[in-house]
Amino acid sequence: MDQLTSSEYIQHHLKNLTLNIGDLFGSSSSFYLIHIDTLLISFLLGCLFCFVLRKGARRATSGTPGKLQNLTEVLIEFVDEQVRETLLVKDKFVGSLGLTIFLWVFLMNFMDLVPVDLLPKVASWFGIHQLRVVATNDLNLTFALSLSVFLMLIFINIRYKGIIGYAKDLLCHPFPWFLFPINFVLRVVEEIAKPISLSLRLFGNMYAGELIFMLIALIPWWAQWPLGGIWAVFHILIITLQAFIFMMLTIVYISMAREHH
Repeated sequence: MDQLTSSEYIQHHLKNLTLNIGDLFGSSSSFYLIHIDTLLISFLLGCLFCFVLRKGARRATSGTPGKLQNLTEVLIEFVDEQVRETLLVKDKFVGSLGLTIFLWVFLMNFMDLVPVDLLPKVASWFGIHQLRVVATNDLNLTFALSLSVFLMLIFINIRYKGIIGYAKDLLCHPFPWFLFPINFVLRVVEEIAKPISLSLRLFGNMYAGELIFMLIALIPWWAQWPLGGIWAVFHILIITLQAFIFMMLTIVYISMAREHH
């Protein structure tokens, strides 16, 4: 890394470890590129929080709770409170979904606090010379998360309103039914804006944070620690807030999908 210019250093860290499965089909198109580091790190972090929460649930006791049980209960009660305030009822499915989103996004964001060169350096010892450790800095992942929420909203709309009711909702609001072409266009734009805004908000904030850490890594070592420490403390608030916003907007969108006009 020492021989790289500042521009080359940043560009190196912004590249993902990729695999082109198009070779199997005789195509070299970038459409078939898979970001292996994004998939691997997001999968491992998902397994991590599932393991920790499962361990906390299995150790739950009616007696004096341990630290892990206290943490698990605090997280569950925190998410349940947000669900009750938004949906006005307690919903186990939405509560579980909100907890999953919050913890998973938070852990992926938290990887931004790992020193920029640490994990790529370790990976280079095993012959891996390209590694991007913050999965939420990959627009493909943030869009995949928001697209999953979008598809879930369509399912919830149909479940609570029926296909006919959902069609009426698309064609008859906000204006009278005889203006259904305008209604439909407006509602399609509104619905499509949800996953786009969810993905771009998370990606933009995390991408900017990653760039700042890279710029700090380029300055002399004696100035990196104070500046990096200050930014890391502030960034903890950002990564937590972004995970909370993604969770809350998902809950709000679900609440809107369940409403009957």
